[in-house]
Amino acid sequence: MKPLNRTLLAALLVSLLGTGCVPLIVGGAMVGTVNVATDRRTSGTQLEDEGIELKTATRIREQFGDRGHISVNSYNRVVLLTGEVASEADRAALDGLAGGVENVQKVLNETAVMGASSLTSRSNDVAIASKVKAKLIDARDLISNAFYVVVERGTVYLMGRVTEREASRATELVRQTSGVNKVVRAFEIISEEELARITPKPKTGDTTPR
Repeated sequence: MKPLNRTLLAALLVSLLGTGCVPLIVGGAMVGTVNVATDRRTSGTQLEDEGIELKTATRIREQFGDRGHISVNSYNRVVLLTGEVASEADRAALDGLAGGVENVQKVLNETAVMGASSLTSRSNDVAIASKVKAKLIDARDLISNAFYVVVERGTVYLMGRVTEREASRATELVRQTSGVNKVVRAFEIISEEELARITPKPKTGDTTPR
């Protein structure tokens, strides 16, 4: 990396740390950020998840090319694959491909054998995701950043490290959201005691974002 680029990257790092975000750097380039202030994963796990998504998506692109429409999301080393593939053989191949990526502990293959979804369908999914996230933010009894939301063809996939109480409440809210056809829970359930242990104690005047 050139000296000027290193200087700019260092300045950006300092700026991001002030917001609770840490940059993900691959090959000397910043390719994303992770939030270490409000996420229930460790900062190391957040970085690993970002890396898992990048590596898995790259491998899929190299092997499948334009054959199918596949989305990759990773939370706490669990990979969620959604979208459409051309055949059962392609769908089966995804399991081994994603499972072979470093640090992946589990693969949830929710892809369907069918034609690729339309632009209208994908736009609708984006709109649904926005409404779901807004509902989670508005819910005063939930911490919205504890939930990872993925929407595919009207089906909402919910991931996160949450208690059974939080999981049930979030599922109820999402089911009441217009446009949602189905809710799939892919949570890692933790106890209320574990939640209390990992939740940072608020400081005086703390305004941590929800």
